[in-house]
Amino acid sequence: MKEQEIVELLKKESDEFRKLSEEHRSLDTVLAEIDSKRYLTPEEEVERKKIQKQKLMKKDRMAAIVRDFKKNHSLN
Repeated sequence: MKEQEIVELLKKESDEFRKLSEEHRSLDTVLAEIDSKRYLTPEEEVERKKIQKQKLMKKDRMAAIVRDFKKNHSLN
């Protein structure tokens, strides 16, 4: 099973994975809005960094779920 197939399966079967995926996509949208500005205030810079960290944490957790799925289903 390919990684993308596992991701799609987890989106359907895992509430946690689906929620993380939706939140990651939402943060992507917010980050794109911030990045579309020509200049950022210091507060916006701080917010941008915070959003990037949140996105990374969600992505890391999703990767861990995929790894666990592969391990539990012997799909290495």
